[in-house]
Amino acid sequence: MPKGYIIGQITVTDPNGYPEYVRRDTPILESHGAKFVVRGGRSEVMEGTAGDRQVVIEFPSYEAAMDAWNDPAYQEVAEIRRRCAESTIIIVEGVD
Repeated sequence: MPKGYIIGQITVTDPNGYPEYVRRDTPILESHGAKFVVRGGRSEVMEGTAGDRQVVIEFPSYEAAMDAWNDPAYQEVAEIRRRCAESTIIIVEGVD
């Protein structure tokens, strides 16, 4: 079964508020089998445009990624990110 991924391109607009989102989202996503593959770190845009912060989260399946996204506890915490950052979030199925 192919894995699922949440991919985020994020530009933090409130650096004081954003750490609360990171602290609170991690245990919720991990309860759905999340493994953070990329979370910040150095990056360089080679073509096109992207946010300042890149995130790739691996899940056991596409369905697990969707379940994590739709978890009411996660959506409550996601409001912090929405207040503190501009984000593009994509859920994608990996290859088998």
